[in-house]
Amino acid sequence: MTDKPVEPAAQRGIRSYVIRGGRMTVGQARAWDSQWPLWGREPQTRMPDWDSDFNQSGPLVLEIGFGMGQSLAAMAEAAPDTRFIGVEVHRPGVGALLMEIEKRGLTNLRLYCCDANDVMSRCLPDQSLDRIQLYFPDPWHKKKHNKRRLVQPDWLRQAARKLKTGGLFHMATDWTPYAEHAVEAFAEVAGFRNLASAGDYVEQPDWRPNTKFEARGERLGHEVHDLLYEWQGD
Repeated sequence: MTDKPVEPAAQRGIRSYVIRGGRMTVGQARAWDSQWPLWGREPQTRMPDWDSDFNQSGPLVLEIGFGMGQSLAAMAEAAPDTRFIGVEVHRPGVGALLMEIEKRGLTNLRLYCCDANDVMSRCLPDQSLDRIQLYFPDPWHKKKHNKRRLVQPDWLRQAARKLKTGGLFHMATDWTPYAEHAVEAFAEVAGFRNLASAGDYVEQPDWRPNTKFEARGERLGHEVHDLLYEWQGD
């Protein structure tokens, strides 16, 4: 741990997620018991020293809402010199990723099972992240629920504080109205530059594997949009 005090815990506003029901499988529960003490983390009263925690340097990537974790495990396996921090509120999903960590022998993943806002405010120093990943967040389809979408200008300003200059924010969604909403939200935050060469969206970057949510959306005829923004500083 470092001696730097953490920021005050994020104020509880409108939640952008609903904690899904469902019990862990036997395998997920076993992985939680054996692997969470190794790779799981809890928000503390002091900022973590991530170089010491990972026992390595290298790019630091935060993924918010990793679902069942298969794609994040694949990314960590493909980039062993990159350090990944994953946040998910669904305990069976965390258990599933812990199973993948054990099966693949990964050491470059650290996990939180809590609100991502608490992780950003209490566990990540400013200008520490090389990339933030937000893949297939809850789109909150109904207009009256749009305010629950995570990507809002004020939230993006908070997230930007955690990015290094030149750091990336990568979002993917299969809900076109949410993609359009996100483009508008990014446009309101000075300092973000859209890296699309034409239009608002980029081709799927090599580092993002396909996810089960993506496959489900494609089966339903949804178009997947990747948004990639560079943080250029205030």
